[in-house]
Amino acid sequence: MHDFSSFKLSDTHAHISFPQFDEDRQTLLDQLKDRRLSLIIEVGISVEDSLRAFDMLKDTEDLYFAAGVHPHESDSLDREGVKKLEGLLHEISVVAVGEIGLDFFRDLSPRKKQLEVFEMQLEIAERLEKPVIVHIRDAYEEAFGILRDYTGPKGVIHAFSSDIETARRFLDLGFSLGIGGPVTYKKNDELREVVRWSPIDSLLCETDCPYLPPVPFRGKRNQPLYIGYVIEEIANQKSLDSVSCSNTLHDNAVRLFSLDL
Repeated sequence: MHDFSSFKLSDTHAHISFPQFDEDRQTLLDQLKDRRLSLIIEVGISVEDSLRAFDMLKDTEDLYFAAGVHPHESDSLDREGVKKLEGLLHEISVVAVGEIGLDFFRDLSPRKKQLEVFEMQLEIAERLEKPVIVHIRDAYEEAFGILRDYTGPKGVIHAFSSDIETARRFLDLGFSLGIGGPVTYKKNDELREVVRWSPIDSLLCETDCPYLPPVPFRGKRNQPLYIGYVIEEIANQKSLDSVSCSNTLHDNAVRLFSLDL
């Protein structure tokens, strides 16, 4: 593994509370304590998951939270769940609403319900003045149509996976693009092209761990420390010094999520 000790390693999208980390979770969290990692944002995928993650990790320094209902989980959200979600979003360390959005690739919840829950959570984010973390798969046009009319705090398009023209449309709305392990994949020239084209201030680095590990860890469990490989690739595509690139990406996260470091 490369030496990233001079980098600011900021993972803006992690799922450390997932069972894949049951064996070594504390070891990973200690990397925040010894400053090998600069910050982590733990992202919820359902009301229950968001609450569980918060209860499990709330005493961890430099770890922040996003709470929300993933499109896959939309069909399970009821009135009581909305109340619990809003209560959690009032916690100081819960800095964003997410991950929310639309997934028309797997359709694990009916599309009508996905749209309804997405718009409802955007309304909550607007009311609470919190940025959003948006998951989009095979639904960029539909999501853009909703976000175009959204007047609340912006956020990030998580795991961006489209072309420059789509990127331009979301950047014009004021959103950032979340870039993770796929930017290192050999065949992903389109995403590297997006990174080269996008202003560095509009990018966030993320792992989505335990998923989407970068090269050279494909097929293995991803973890926050691997964000260094993502930063290296972003720096390479933009012809930037890797350390200064890591600083800029860190600053982007602090600014977008209004973090109190």
